[in-house]
Amino acid sequence: MNVTFEDIKKNERIMQLVNKANENLGIIGYTEHGARHVNYIATIAGRILAGLDYPSERVELARIAGLVHDVGNMFNRKYHSLTGSVILFEELQKIGMDFDDVCDICSAVGSHDEEIGAPVSDLSAALIIADKVDAYKARVRKESYSLAGIHDRINLSIYETHVTVNKEKKQIVWEMRMKDHATPMEFMEIYFSRMRMCEKSAEFLGCRFKLVINGLVMNQLGEER
Repeated sequence: MNVTFEDIKKNERIMQLVNKANENLGIIGYTEHGARHVNYIATIAGRILAGLDYPSERVELARIAGLVHDVGNMFNRKYHSLTGSVILFEELQKIGMDFDDVCDICSAVGSHDEEIGAPVSDLSAALIIADKVDAYKARVRKESYSLAGIHDRINLSIYETHVTVNKEKKQIVWEMRMKDHATPMEFMEIYFSRMRMCEKSAEFLGCRFKLVINGLVMNQLGEER
């Protein structure tokens, strides 16, 4: 590959797209989708593929996909995954990225939203899981949060999260700890479809997805039934 994660991170045009998308989402009341979010997604997506011994090139592409996956929010939240993939298809070519890599990243970005997406590649599966497991107190916007809003309450309640990959057991585990601003039931009301998407994505990678909240396994694994 001829364009790296660091190259993308230093690209002013692409990072402006990331920042503008986050600003727009803040105005309409969404949680943080800026630098903290996209760098976290890049880290987790890369960690998933690295933990499953994928080639370093695929790990790097997963990190890039994580960094740029939300640029479509600059235009509209609805179908932002598709909008983002179209934007990136042109932008990534402009900076000279190999065309195969452009296609792989745009495919992953276009497939990551739970409303219309599905895992279609190793990159997209890793990106989906990484994106859906970013629930954490730091996502709450301090200048506008409201405990009356369920998304803010859920994120504010989550004070510890860990994502681990166990190649031998073929498991991808997301473990979190919540305080009493919200309950695990409320979390599942909002995140159920996202957790199902994580399960499908883990299956695509030959693994099972395990969700653990406050020490309680929320989804049974096949071998544990």
